[in-house]
Amino acid sequence: MKLFLAGERTVKNEYSNGVYILESYYYCKKNKHFPTMLKASKEFLLDSGAYTYMSGGGAKVNFEKYVCELAEFINHYKINLFFEMDIDQLVGIKEVERLRTILETRTGKQCIPVWHKSRGLDYFKKMVADYKYIAIGGIVTKEIKGSEHPIFTNLINLAHSKGCKIHGLGYTNLKGLAKYHWDTVDSTTWLYGNKSGKIFKFDGTTIKIIDKPKGTRLHSKAAEINNFNEWVKFQQYAEHNL
Repeated sequence: MKLFLAGERTVKNEYSNGVYILESYYYCKKNKHFPTMLKASKEFLLDSGAYTYMSGGGAKVNFEKYVCELAEFINHYKINLFFEMDIDQLVGIKEVERLRTILETRTGKQCIPVWHKSRGLDYFKKMVADYKYIAIGGIVTKEIKGSEHPIFTNLINLAHSKGCKIHGLGYTNLKGLAKYHWDTVDSTTWLYGNKSGKIFKFDGTTIKIIDKPKGTRLHSKAAEINNFNEWVKFQQYAEHNL
């Protein structure tokens, strides 16, 4: 299993060397160090960044213009792995499909389409038949509730039976990672440790959370770098053992 670390822009770019990285187009296009980060990463996944853009004040979005600019960015940097515009809840599946077609036509590559529960099982079956790599969304937003996570076993098995890889968007439940056989997942969890005064430690098989001693002050930047590096160790373990 490949665990992609998201939000890497917050640490120095040299830390991406040999690491699986997921980043948003919204941030990549503004990051002057992006070419270095892209070249240094072991493998790179690009998110469309549409939701981030809207939450940052871009509420009135010309999605067709946005997806054309995204395609140009993908072509310029020769990016191979990128998600479709994951905006079902905003524009509906038909518009998502139209934008997907534009993206794939302009790049000449298949994107990674994102399945949501609202699309239904038949749509999932069509996705795994038509694509070599898909994703499941709605995990972070609880569209798929925790009690429903056992469905991942059947969905993952169905994808694999068709020779299709499957990505869990934002899925980093540590027990679930050992249980469900995702091909890839991504996480920003490493970021939250220093924000909540916690240190992450890889113990050889999983990540442990260590509270800072009472009365001590956490150095946020040092904690951030430590937490990133500990999750990189877990990333390396997951690749060979999960």
